[in-house]
Amino acid sequence: MSGDKQALYAAPLDGEWITPRQAAGRGGARVRLMKIDGGVALGDAAAPERPALRYTDSELRAFLQGAKQGEFDHLLTG
Repeated sequence: MSGDKQALYAAPLDGEWITPRQAAGRGGARVRLMKIDGGVALGDAAAPERPALRYTDSELRAFLQGAKQGEFDHLLTG
């Protein structure tokens, strides 16, 4: 694990979790995010005991740009 990722996983999860507004109308929010030093934590609101995944700002930025451009649309059913 790189030093950046080690630092992310060492960062405390003491901020405020946010959930996507769209999730509320689809049976409740499952995904939640929290800004942490150096990146973002991604957690499962339905199973908060599970460890949160953590991504650097550049990793999340790359994912969001790809999602906006439809790179992952083929993974969705229906």
